[in-house]
Amino acid sequence: MGIFKVDHSCLPLQISSFSFLIFELAIILTVFSRGLLSPAAAGDLYNLVYKGCANQTFPGDGAAYGHTLAALSTSLAAQAATSKFYKTIASAYGGQSLFGLFQCRGDLSPSDCSACVGHLLPMWPSLCGAAAAARVQLAGCYALYQVSGFPQVSGIQMLYKTCGSGGGGGDFEVKRDTAFSQLQSGVAGAQGFYATSYGSVYAMAQCEGDLFSGDCSNCVSQAVQKSEVECGGAASGQVYLDKCYISYSYHANGVTTASAGGGSAVGGQTGKTVAIVVGGAAGVGFLIICLLFARSVMRKKDDF
Repeated sequence: MGIFKVDHSCLPLQISSFSFLIFELAIILTVFSRGLLSPAAAGDLYNLVYKGCANQTFPGDGAAYGHTLAALSTSLAAQAATSKFYKTIASAYGGQSLFGLFQCRGDLSPSDCSACVGHLLPMWPSLCGAAAAARVQLAGCYALYQVSGFPQVSGIQMLYKTCGSGGGGGDFEVKRDTAFSQLQSGVAGAQGFYATSYGSVYAMAQCEGDLFSGDCSNCVSQAVQKSEVECGGAASGQVYLDKCYISYSYHANGVTTASAGGGSAVGGQTGKTVAIVVGGAAGVGFLIICLLFARSVMRKKDDF
């Protein structure tokens, strides 16, 4: 937010310094409230979590690769405005084809999903060159492609993990395990995406869009087990398997919408409270201006 200066010389002389002070305060409160009520910065969704690039290169010449990848990217981007998960196949010159898919985080709006996918797709060639397969995971979405016949891996194979430094302390692990239990029971009936909180621990899980409910539950259970082994008592962690991923984080001051990563189901009341308080303050400032103006008018009438 830029710092601006009001030119006092342009104001009518009838307005007292106190009135103008209130006026400036109302402006500041209004701008401040808009800043708090604005959506989370889009850049957060674009943060690179990890990339995976095959050692093999795309068969054939560079023109065939570029044409096929462009066709696949165009097809995926066209679907991102209306779907949070989509997969397709693009045929290439010489009979080689590319399979690709994208998936957005379950709590993203259609516009955020479309923007995230649009930001990610050009990263394929920039991060992985002409690799025969690539997978890029951002905070808000991921997308992958691979040539036909590329070797497959187990759906529960761990692709990436990251663990926070330091522990949660106290009864953190009890709270985390309770949140994990809620996560495992909730994800099966939540169409592959579920977020929950217990105490000061926020946890989220997501499965690949077309995974059956039972397979999704099993994948999340495997991810939970791996996070307990890999991250131990760390206060936060993310574990990405081939077909699902989980994340958790500890917040000593309680879970809010911002700290939970934008999940609408967690901390929504906190966000509403902030909006009401700040919006109310701006409203009070405006009301004071109106009262001062009315008083000024009454004084003028008394003078006559």
